[in-house]
Amino acid sequence: MKNIKAIIFDAYGTLFDVNSAAEKCKEKIGDKWEGFANYWRTTQLEYTWLRSLMKRHKDFWQVTEESLDKSMKTYEIDSSMRNELLDLYKILSTFKEVPEVLKSLKKKDFKLAILSNGTPALLNELVKSNNLENIFDDIFSIEEVGVYKPDFKVYDIPIKKYHIQRNEVAFLSANTWDVSGGGNYGYNSIWVNRNNNIFDNLDYVLKHQIDDLSKLLDII
Repeated sequence: MKNIKAIIFDAYGTLFDVNSAAEKCKEKIGDKWEGFANYWRTTQLEYTWLRSLMKRHKDFWQVTEESLDKSMKTYEIDSSMRNELLDLYKILSTFKEVPEVLKSLKKKDFKLAILSNGTPALLNELVKSNNLENIFDDIFSIEEVGVYKPDFKVYDIPIKKYHIQRNEVAFLSANTWDVSGGGNYGYNSIWVNRNNNIFDNLDYVLKHQIDDLSKLLDII
């Protein structure tokens, strides 16, 4: 990790809690809120992969809406909650340690960036609503290449912008498929394993694992 020039973060599930929208409505949704939130997220990811394979691209907000519609039907959630859930998704909360860790890293000599499936508008709103302006040098969206992670075209985006080598990137994600995608591309991938999950078998040997972002300061 001594040659690192850029630290790049996935957004959803890594910096921002994807379940926080449903959690804020848990009194209305009831005990099934967490199962619903996980189903929404899983369906959302499945749609990104399937659309990439079918070459039927829609942006992340459209995918989020369509996966929500299916999830609400599956969990029999009143359709009147649709707009509220979507509005909350635009302002997802960060995980608690994220702001302080990012501020600490900002003082060091690294490029800091987000590389996400999200649209530029969604990502900028998340950053703004969580008071993280002036932290990131760049916010990279897959919309630049029109295909979702883990396509290598996505991981190419910051390499081309910064004119650096793949192994000069530390890439952090809470999603094992994204860690493997970035790692197989050539990044130094770090898994943010918040929930003590099992790593996937996707031809990448995991070298670094942390249970929250504060542990990154011990590695970099």
